[in-house]
Amino acid sequence: MTSFSAERNEICRVGRLLFERGLVHATAGNISVRLPGGAGFLITPTDACLGLLQPEQLAHTDLDGRLLAGAAASKTLALHRRIYAAEPDAQCVLHTHSTHCVALSLAGAWHADAVLPPITPYFVMKVGRVPLVPYHRPGDPVVADLVAALIETARARAAPIRAVLLDRLGPTVWHESPAAAMAALEELEETARLWLTTEPKPAPLDDARIEELRRAFGARW
Repeated sequence: MTSFSAERNEICRVGRLLFERGLVHATAGNISVRLPGGAGFLITPTDACLGLLQPEQLAHTDLDGRLLAGAAASKTLALHRRIYAAEPDAQCVLHTHSTHCVALSLAGAWHADAVLPPITPYFVMKVGRVPLVPYHRPGDPVVADLVAALIETARARAAPIRAVLLDRLGPTVWHESPAAAMAALEELEETARLWLTTEPKPAPLDDARIEELRRAFGARW
């Protein structure tokens, strides 16, 4: 029996759903999970189609990123590992090239520290503030350092982040499970679509309404 079969099957299930919903295409995107007991990570292989993943394909690496089993790991492994190190609560990291998020980075983000304004309560509640990471080539290890610094900065201001937008490449989201990461990614993508397609641009929720969401739902804006 393949080890960590439940985690492998869940990665494949989420990858297939993302593909079917049009949130990933071709061989773009990657998913990883942190394995229990310090057993390392599972991550999708490099150049794999997320809609066609097979459980035994997934790369199993140790905590230092050395391959233990499966196909060669995604070139974004360094970024995933740094996110797990910087955010102990993260159990899954998910990256896509979803259309409206990439389009947002091409058209111009709202602000560098918040690529979208707080225009809906569910965006504030389920995603929160999403910083922009300047363009670097896919897999550039410099990005891992930049994202880890953004996580630390957000924690210092008592509003932890759960996503960043990589300029021209798309969002990277982390959460307590693949399903939760997918839900946050979908909310981010839908909010980007709303912002890009609405004219005139809607006003953000004001400070009083955001504070109400913090008190009622623990929103992290």
